Amino acid sequence: MTILECKDITKSFPIKRGYLQEEVGAVKALDGVSLSINKGEVFGLVGESGCGKTTLGKIILGVLKQDSGTVALATRRIQVIFQDPFNSLDPKMRVFDILAEGLILQGSSEIRKKVESSLDLISLPKGALDKYPHQFSGGERQRIAIARAVLTDPEFIVCDEPVSSLDVTIQLQILRLLKDIRKQFSMTYLFISHDLRVIKFMSDRVAVMRQGRIVEEGPVRQVYTSPSHPYTRELLSSILEVYPDAYGQ
Repeated sequence: MTILECKDITKSFPIKRGYLQEEVGAVKALDGVSLSINKGEVFGLVGESGCGKTTLGKIILGVLKQDSGTVALATRRIQVIFQDPFNSLDPKMRVFDILAEGLILQGSSEIRKKVESSLDLISLPKGALDKYPHQFSGGERQRIAIARAVLTDPEFIVCDEPVSSLDVTIQLQILRLLKDIRKQFSMTYLFISHDLRVIKFMSDRVAVMRQGRIVEEGPVRQVYTSPSHPYTRELLSSILEVYPDAYGQ
């Protein structure tokens, strides 16, 4: 079953200059992007910074509107895990309130019980509920952000560079947590990253983006062992030679 299908997505942003901010041109962020994601899989989206990955993620989430093309989602149960756990959590809210917010909006029952159970999932003690985000490390904050996303029982999660701001040792812990959650709850991920090591560790299929276009797509093993596009080969040679098997599979 296809849970997401994007067809011919385009998106441009205006270039403005001068005191009056007159529009003098446009930057094309997405140039005819098409992809489909099947229910239960992790679909990796990889490419250098500025290639359009996050823009596509925002369009899928409904945060941005595409200029043309279509986005078809087979579910409304969608969540997002952002890159920066320092900015994605409200510093004025206790962890309990952060985690309970989505449940309250859903009209859920037994909110405290569900929130407390979520701490077991992310391996934080119950005492964390009375604390504020600044009292936690970056990795712990990202665990809280993950719990917040999972608590609303989504079918599809957009993971937008969820470990790029963390130390490598913490990255691996968070990636393993996301893998366990996906398996336990049969979730589907769109996993956005500039890091091919992360994509290799997490994904079933991968699409490689360059300058707003998808230049290669396929099963992870196939793309990594027999890349067909020169850009993919360039990325793999520049990264995987330095880190030949940083995370394994």
